[in-house]
Amino acid sequence: MQIETRRRIADLTSNILNPFSVSLVIILLLSFKSTSTTPDALRWALILIAVSILPIFSVMVYLVRRGRLDGFFTDVRRQRTRVYLLAVAWAVIAGVIIICLGAPLVLIATFVAGLSAVIVFTCINLFWKISLHIAFVAASAAVLGILYWPIGMVSLVFLPLMGWARIEAGHHSVAQVATGAVLAAGIAVIAFYLFGLF
Repeated sequence: MQIETRRRIADLTSNILNPFSVSLVIILLLSFKSTSTTPDALRWALILIAVSILPIFSVMVYLVRRGRLDGFFTDVRRQRTRVYLLAVAWAVIAGVIIICLGAPLVLIATFVAGLSAVIVFTCINLFWKISLHIAFVAASAAVLGILYWPIGMVSLVFLPLMGWARIEAGHHSVAQVATGAVLAAGIAVIAFYLFGLF
């Protein structure tokens, strides 16, 4: 396969399995897993999308259009730090909102895991670049493996695919991809264990 073709496939993979789309799928799956009726699941899915994905997405669109970010998933560490800090601040607000609204335990555990991961990744980003794309895929695979065992383990097939894509596209090294995957999955597993959801 030619280098240009591989690069296009890698970019396409990264764009399809980006943190926003992965989050959307996970929110839907976890909403249905943590509620007993379809209306409740849809209600929680809409609430979570409204308080977690849409605000960050909207701010990032604004920042990209104003030229304050090179792109949605910029390689410039200083710009990435801004996005991480924004994500930390908003995750705290969103977490408080869903707790006050009486969110199911699975959703609260997911938010705690997400907030913990973003804090850790923000600190790492101050001195080293780490893959957020692979982190979302790895954490999602861990959560799906726990809640939808054994069928949830099928999601592991996306890990090598995303790892290859990020390396092939030149965005991350093997170490950055491996560290992002291990840290994110580990944080998710620990959070779910502490919440008694294992």
